[in-house]
Amino acid sequence: MITVGLALHADSMLYETAIAAEIFGVDRSDVSPAGDWYRLIVCTKAGSPAPWLPGMPAGTFAALADVDLVIVPSTHDLDGEPDEELLAALREAHGADARIAALCTGAFVLAAAGLLDGRAATTHWMHAGALARRHPGIDVRADVLYIDDGQVLTSAGKTAALDLCLHLVHRDYGATAANALARRLVVPAHRPGGQAQFVDPPRDPEVTDRLRTALDWARARLDQALTIQDLADQAALSTRQLARRMRAETGSAPLAWLHQQRIARARELLERTDASIEKIASACGMGTATTLRRHFTRAAGVSPTAYRTAFRK
Repeated sequence: MITVGLALHADSMLYETAIAAEIFGVDRSDVSPAGDWYRLIVCTKAGSPAPWLPGMPAGTFAALADVDLVIVPSTHDLDGEPDEELLAALREAHGADARIAALCTGAFVLAAAGLLDGRAATTHWMHAGALARRHPGIDVRADVLYIDDGQVLTSAGKTAALDLCLHLVHRDYGATAANALARRLVVPAHRPGGQAQFVDPPRDPEVTDRLRTALDWARARLDQALTIQDLADQAALSTRQLARRMRAETGSAPLAWLHQQRIARARELLERTDASIEKIASACGMGTATTLRRHFTRAAGVSPTAYRTAFRK
């Protein structure tokens, strides 16, 4: 039997905590080839039982040193310092070869404990930049649903916590158990693509009037073959001046900005219209359906058809 310690810290968020409790705290031994299941211990600073997780064994953070798998739920306090007792317990558990999995922004807790240094990790796409800035020694990847780095695992935002937990079931009890559990939860055992498909398109930056006019002009003509010179002419700038201004004011080079706008337009049309992939490719300036599929899949992590299936309004 695999013992799981749920590190219920003061800032734990309900959704991801509930996911962990549902996966590891409910007896699913009937789907396990080994005939057993996880044993969940809710570990808190005081060691008192969690009233909204009735019937589950409780312990202090020190109990994490004796479990096989530690689950760290997400935290809503990204700027605060996690409890030092928790950080010490996580380090001790890691030293005892326990696997440690962070759900969503729980990665910030693992980072504070120093357990992500030199590793690849992920978190919610909205906070990936903050994690990378605060902990430059971490290889933060914002385009995946979860990362299994062996002893340390991290998940992207919210429901990606479920993806990671199902992955752990697959790893511990096999595909048959993971698939059976996924069917009971009415979710796919493995979701295609990564976190990139859920990222909001970048907002229009605050730019100066002359550059704004040029960018608005280009957005109205994404179905056409636009060049850097076209944009420069509209902004009454040289191509070099345009490149400098766009990097300073939008963070992107002109052609990269155009590409982002074409992908954003494709997303919008896939979500809101029944237009064919060929027509969408033409409307956003990608030319052919093949070109759109290649660039869209690279940007979003899923094909245009899969994206439409997931997000069609």
